[in-house]
Amino acid sequence: MTQFTQAVPNNTLTLSATINTKGVAAGELRPWGSFTVLEEGRGYKIKRIEVKPGHRLSLQMHHHRSEHWIVVSGTAKVVCGESEVLLSNNESTYVPQCTVHRLENPGVIPLILIEVQNGEYLGEDDIIRYQDDYARSDK
Repeated sequence: MTQFTQAVPNNTLTLSATINTKGVAAGELRPWGSFTVLEEGRGYKIKRIEVKPGHRLSLQMHHHRSEHWIVVSGTAKVVCGESEVLLSNNESTYVPQCTVHRLENPGVIPLILIEVQNGEYLGEDDIIRYQDDYARSDK
């Protein structure tokens, strides 16, 4: 915890704010774009994901988590199990645990979305890659 206090002249209020910096992490670059962890706690993690135009994440699956994706800007092409859907601003989708899925930006502007992960384990090593444009495949 970091605490900021500002001293002011007599007969005025003193304002004090406490900021929790534990939950905020620096962004991480990936070949397809980047992500930033906005907050995390027991059983959940919230990320801001940006996917470059024309790029996509690996075809993947997670054993220990489900994901909710909410599009903030751009267009998302989502493969989830046997279905494929296009999502725009303010639209969302759910990816159940143990379901093969992929996120792609078919548009010409960056895709920005918020991802909410839920599960008992939320580590980045819980990714089984089946196909990857950047030679990171596990299978």
